Amino acid sequence: MTTTTQNTPLLPETQRGPAERLLDLVLSGSAHLWHNRPGLDVGGTWVAAAHATPAQRAVGKPVKAGLFVPAAVKLYRQLLEIHRLNSELMAHFASYALTQTDWRDLKVATCALMLVQEHAGQPVVGEDGKVAFHDDDWRAIGEAMVLHYERKSTRMLTPKAVLRVAELLELPDIARLNREAGFGDPASRKAPMGRWKRVASRWLAAREANLPMLQGLVKAGYKETLKKLARKAGYKPRAQGFFEVLGWKQKQAEGGHRTVGLSGLTLVKSQRFDGLSEAEICEWIELERLSYKEVVGRLPKDLGMTPAIMAALLPSLSDRDLRLMTPTLEELGLLAEPSVRGRWELAVQTATDQRALNIAKNVRSDVLRQKLEEASDNAARQAVAEATSETDVRVMFLIDKSGSMEGAIENSKEALARILAGFPVEKLHIAAFDTMGTVLKPKAANRTAVQHMLERLKASGGTTHAAGVHALHRDGVKVPEGAKLVVIVVGDEAGEAGDQFARAFRDCGYTVAALALLVSVAGARGNTVRTCSSFMKVPFSEVNVDQFADPYQVPRVLKALLDAPTQPGASQSGWVERVMRTPLLKVA
Repeated sequence: MTTTTQNTPLLPETQRGPAERLLDLVLSGSAHLWHNRPGLDVGGTWVAAAHATPAQRAVGKPVKAGLFVPAAVKLYRQLLEIHRLNSELMAHFASYALTQTDWRDLKVATCALMLVQEHAGQPVVGEDGKVAFHDDDWRAIGEAMVLHYERKSTRMLTPKAVLRVAELLELPDIARLNREAGFGDPASRKAPMGRWKRVASRWLAAREANLPMLQGLVKAGYKETLKKLARKAGYKPRAQGFFEVLGWKQKQAEGGHRTVGLSGLTLVKSQRFDGLSEAEICEWIELERLSYKEVVGRLPKDLGMTPAIMAALLPSLSDRDLRLMTPTLEELGLLAEPSVRGRWELAVQTATDQRALNIAKNVRSDVLRQKLEEASDNAARQAVAEATSETDVRVMFLIDKSGSMEGAIENSKEALARILAGFPVEKLHIAAFDTMGTVLKPKAANRTAVQHMLERLKASGGTTHAAGVHALHRDGVKVPEGAKLVVIVVGDEAGEAGDQFARAFRDCGYTVAALALLVSVAGARGNTVRTCSSFMKVPFSEVNVDQFADPYQVPRVLKALLDAPTQPGASQSGWVERVMRTPLLKVA
């Protein structure tokens, strides 16, 4: 085994272009900024307070539920640097993030940048003093992100997201970054907001003009968010119906300039259900089509949430809500009802993240736990299907189980358990290696089968990556003509020279379209895989296995890793190609 302590990427930081930085941002940062529970700041990383280890509690600083500022500033700085290097790439990425992904917090951060950055369609004057042309108006893309509407779609900004754009821009550290970038008056104490107030007012005006839409947002629990949004944007409603739907009593401003909503308001207020029986509350829910958020705070204390009331609320719950509320549904006995169980199982099939693995820890039934693990598998399957929808992609996983992986092999197993169940078995080829390669085949395409397959892996022996390739070749693995082969190595890279690894693919007749590394390091790290990609002249990307502890990260990483380039021999990531092919959003 050849070892090395080299830890630097193939390209120095100063030579990494915007495409490499964007891919690294997606692969190496969870972009999870808002947390709805208390946490700990452990060296700039958010850790749930309830699940922190003793060591993390000893060094971590308590943080309240809400925006985790260190992560927000780090992400925004990364986006700002990519924009500085290639503003067109950032414009396409903003359009891609909104329309092609479910990355909620990343959409907020990207929208904030697009609304405030310097390309605003300014006229450019020629030598003759006349307007020669206008600069690109990338701020319009930020506006389009806010205004984008698609009925029943989850890929548009919610009222909370629109408000969070402003909250992000108002952070002192982000305001400082924007001033330093030239996006605002460096002498001003106010944070640069770009076009946020204008587009937020336009967003509100569209809802006021369509009162059923506004009423729907109130039913969905956004009443207070809409009030905060209107205050922050300085929105002036056209009619008092806006205030009536929000149940928002008005009073004259000190300057005496208000003209709407000062008298004759018929406020729509949510009354408590005190004094009503369970049957009457259920009848009220069905008559008014009330949502869970509208009801939960109005229930009598001596009654609380009952099976009948929850059953009446089920039509208002989304599939995501149903998955999150599995422990409550189990506690109330509703999952024993065939109609409820059927709806819940359909919700499991539509999962787009792996949060169900965390929820599974809070249920008593082994059957429900297995079903929630299926939701995790389904999220991975959906991500794989999206990433490979345009091309026939075959995936080769090579798992390092050499002695240098002692202490890291278990992390590798957990990451692989979250990933491998997402692949069709006929397109997935797995081998473990030390100085000898061993072909691995899961008994089924699910998490349990993957865990069973990986159980016998123990760290020992030397490291020859090529042994895994040769083992698969001896087993008869072939890549059909026209298909693209993506190779993903799991380990620390501390093996043979990269050219020897590259030669193994050539000798076995495998043409690699892209190479990726899931970094799992116990001690020193090598550079076998990176140098191999350089010899083969194929795109290379890497991600640390620790990233997969984030339930939102697995689908995101799979999409980025599996997007093979459209042209043979391309050095650019196929995922970056897809981003650049995304049409730029336009304001309707």
